[in-house]
Amino acid sequence: MEQPQIVEITTRQLIGMHIETTLSEDKIRALWSEFMPKFKKAAKGTSYKLYSIQIFDKNLKMSSFNPYTRFIKWAAVERDAVRTIPEEMDYLTLPGGLYAVFIHKGPADTFPETSQHIIGQWLPNSEYELDNRPHFEIMDENYQGPDDPEAEEEVWIPVKMRSET
Repeated sequence: MEQPQIVEITTRQLIGMHIETTLSEDKIRALWSEFMPKFKKAAKGTSYKLYSIQIFDKNLKMSSFNPYTRFIKWAAVERDAVRTIPEEMDYLTLPGGLYAVFIHKGPADTFPETSQHIIGQWLPNSEYELDNRPHFEIMDENYQGPDDPEAEEEVWIPVKMRSET
């Protein structure tokens, strides 16, 4: 896996749908299945990027993350891509800040390998540490779904300079 690009972003305004879940509950596909038809109807003819967002408890240590850890999962898109906002959707303000951006290639079931590399290898050997902001992935409108062996998505990990403690 290549080195990440370190990017500072400003606040982004998103709309979407969200659930509270765990990896073991596997409600994520159902969330996307509900979101996409509603979003596509509202976004007719516009280009867009899909955001898959994870919001973890502020006290969570990634070393204790496991398949039963609860978090908020969003299926969302930036507001500019939608002309009218469906009633069933909510707003989310994605805070700005510094992110390490990786590229995950392959189907969703290989994502744990990418995640393990980022959290287990890259992060401890970098000058950065995790910051307490949402983690997210971005897929463009050509994304063919989680089972596509050629799928590609950007993985955005919130970071800050390692503190000297």
